[in-house]
Amino acid sequence: MPTPTRQKELIHLVRQDCGSCHGMTLHGGLGPPLLPETLRDKPADSLVATICNGRPGTPMPPWKQFVSESEATWIVDQLMSGFPQ
Repeated sequence: MPTPTRQKELIHLVRQDCGSCHGMTLHGGLGPPLLPETLRDKPADSLVATICNGRPGTPMPPWKQFVSESEATWIVDQLMSGFPQ
């Protein structure tokens, strides 16, 4: 699990960087919503892979230069349970 300081950084990254496409409240925009109800049926490991590697042919870039796989896993866990404010 990321340290409390890193958690704050990751929350900021998701709200600002991911939010620029997925909506500042994560309810969707250019990218789909990142809400528990929209992620519920998606495998967590697939979501982690999407964060790390992006989705070729879409605007979703890879984030592996900014977050580790374990940090991406933490982000997915947070998104699936209702992302912190």
